Amino acid sequence: MTGAAGAESTAELGRRVLRLRTERGFTQRQLAEPAYTAAYVSTLEAGKVRPSEAALRHLADRLGVSYEELTTGRSPRDATRLRAALTDARRALATGAAEDATGLFEEVRDEAERLGFAEERSAALLGLGDCALETGELTLARDHFEDVERLLAGEPLPRRIPAIRGRAVAHLLAGELRYSCYLLESAIDELNASGLHDPYALLLLYTAAIAPYMDMGAHARAVRAAELALALAPSVDDPGLIARMHRGVARTLIAEGRTAEADASLAKAQELYEQLRIHTDLAHCHWMRGYVHAQDGNLERAERELRTARDMLASKRAALFTVQVEVELADVLRRRGRTAEAEALLLPLLARSPAPEPVDAPGPVETPEPATTPEPMTAHGGPGATADEAGLTAERGAVHAGGAHRLLGLIADERGDVEAAEEHYCAALSLLERTGAAGDLADLCRLLGDLLRREGRLEAAMDAYRTGLGHRAAPGTTTLGPAPAEPPM
Repeated sequence: MTGAAGAESTAELGRRVLRLRTERGFTQRQLAEPAYTAAYVSTLEAGKVRPSEAALRHLADRLGVSYEELTTGRSPRDATRLRAALTDARRALATGAAEDATGLFEEVRDEAERLGFAEERSAALLGLGDCALETGELTLARDHFEDVERLLAGEPLPRRIPAIRGRAVAHLLAGELRYSCYLLESAIDELNASGLHDPYALLLLYTAAIAPYMDMGAHARAVRAAELALALAPSVDDPGLIARMHRGVARTLIAEGRTAEADASLAKAQELYEQLRIHTDLAHCHWMRGYVHAQDGNLERAERELRTARDMLASKRAALFTVQVEVELADVLRRRGRTAEAEALLLPLLARSPAPEPVDAPGPVETPEPATTPEPMTAHGGPGATADEAGLTAERGAVHAGGAHRLLGLIADERGDVEAAEEHYCAALSLLERTGAAGDLADLCRLLGDLLRREGRLEAAMDAYRTGLGHRAAPGTTTLGPAPAEPPM
């Protein structure tokens, strides 16, 4: 075979000729004449002969398909139709409910698989993974992203980066911060080591790494990732990704107390999302702007932004993100003195969550294994997890589940219910220790230590303080290996 046909195996080509001939109701003689014989077509269909370009063009003409379709299996019409369907599915995910988009992506996936279109099938699977992330079905999301990686195993690494990023986000939402960082940093190292300095792929990875770095207290790494993302941005022509980068950069600015700059960065992201009509990400901008205002002490504006974010996410039936926003809204309500409203908002979020066993005080700090050879945790969303589940659990939104218990502990503490406060603080500690969220752990240990000290339990209080200091001593350095290599800029 020559030309495009060389990319296809003889057996695959023979099967395609047989399928097309059968679909059209031709005999082997009818297909072969006048230039070839029935025996030649029979041998070709059996995969025992390598047809010449002239033979392939003759067969394509008789079968009523293009030479490209016969040799590659890709009909230009089918490819165009599937790409249009993918665009419709993406638009549905951006502007409507993820469940509606899921059906569209499934149709494309099934049709692409039937036609043997690997590129369109992988794009549909990637879309299905994004849908599952939005609905909070984290196990399903991870499975879809892993399917993409398997399908593209023979492709250059940059092609697989969106799926790797998606899988890392699924682990992050499950509360597996260290493994999320490991996936992202390993991909960055592999890209740089192989010389594949693809700006889009690197921007995707650095932007995704900011959130787990910040949650783990690895602030220096988060800042450096944000700096590298900003340096890469001019080389990338994807407004949606640029907007996502601005959201990530804003988070590092908030941590540095630069709230005005953070709000300006979020305003840029919000403008892009409004132009693109990407409703979920726009809701995330309102969410983070609410957080900025809360950090700045403007609780009225914070409440307004968080309610807007919650309503937008609820309208898209983004269950996990909706309850995460509600935790932060409850914090603002408590700070505004509306503790009954805050408690009423928080308690239903933990209704399905099995409470960890309370302990008197945290034990000694254990140093996790470095992130060079980690193993993922066994649970990723729990068996039977669906978008209808509104609860936060250890396997689904663990960081926010810990935050909800912390807030309930504060509320109980403020009204003098010491037993309930300790129970919630210990439940939060159990959840957050699994995630490695260093900053939150240090703050929680301070709260628990203060409560125990007031109760006269000084030894237990000292244990709590020591644990908190252990998490504060070197943020991020006990859970992460060496920082990934940086690309030549």
